[in-house]
Amino acid sequence: MRNQPCDCAVFGIDIGKTVFHVVGLDRAGAPIQKAKFRRDTLLQFFERAKPTLVAMEACPGAQWLARTIRRLGHDVRIIPAQFVKPYVKSHKNDVIDAEAIAEAATWPTMRFVGVKEAHQVDLQMLHRIRNRLVASRTKLICQMRSYCLEHGVAMRPGAGAFKLDIERVLDDLENDLTERARLVLHELHAELHEIEARLRTVSSEIKDIADADETARRLMTIPGVGPLGATAILAAIGDPGRFKRARDVAAWLGLVPQQHSTGGKQTLLGIAKRGSNYLRTLLVHGARSVMMHLDRSKDRLGGWADELKERMHPNKVVVALAAKIARVIWVILTKPGATYERRPPVGAIA
Repeated sequence: MRNQPCDCAVFGIDIGKTVFHVVGLDRAGAPIQKAKFRRDTLLQFFERAKPTLVAMEACPGAQWLARTIRRLGHDVRIIPAQFVKPYVKSHKNDVIDAEAIAEAATWPTMRFVGVKEAHQVDLQMLHRIRNRLVASRTKLICQMRSYCLEHGVAMRPGAGAFKLDIERVLDDLENDLTERARLVLHELHAELHEIEARLRTVSSEIKDIADADETARRLMTIPGVGPLGATAILAAIGDPGRFKRARDVAAWLGLVPQQHSTGGKQTLLGIAKRGSNYLRTLLVHGARSVMMHLDRSKDRLGGWADELKERMHPNKVVVALAAKIARVIWVILTKPGATYERRPPVGAIA
């Protein structure tokens, strides 16, 4: 039967909203089964199939499907879309995509996306909501500031200064704001309060999760890593065991130099900026905070950063420090009970 599982070495799934295309390859890499399923019959197919390698492309719904199929006893791999594209031969359709996914999964050096548990997906969802609220707040403040400027009312830059100035501007009946503009700004100001209230609620929820999670508490012992950074790491990294060494985490976040070398001549450019922009931003801002506030007499990490600062630009030092923090994160995640130990500089008085 068409939907009866064959003895395949690997299955590739092209994910859709309601229709899924599956291609099975034998151990030599030749396709021996091609089938199309709806969402309910797909799981029935893999319930009957022998435990084997199942691959799919990273896209919305892939994490749920990977967790569900893994519970059926299969080894599930999620492949980034850009790594599947080179395996698509000639024309493109759903069956060819599924075959390319299966072929890519068998490549020994292929890189995969970590399969996240449901609570990690929920935590990542909270971070996405918070990030959207922050962006909405910034857009709204810029819009209100520009409306005021169109009526000759200028305000200081920065969100904190704006919140103080807008109250004064709206209460000042002697400025050049028209009645209509003042009414609109009052409505936008009320909208700003609603966004900030929602932002405080989400931030508080993230902080509560960080305080209750043992791994997050250990991550927060690292300088520059707070509740936001710790929970964002737990949500994004999946299984830390898929990284062989600490440097791989820094490379995964795009905090290592981009290389463009040829002919035996090594050329290093700026940082690669791969992976999550959000998580990389949190680590870089955390490193910047460490540069400004870390007590050098109690932690030799500050001395290391100060030595770098003597021979390179401060922004480069901040990125290097963020990469070092990423390496420390890998150590703490892979060693049960490990925490960051503040070691004073050599010769310092305890």
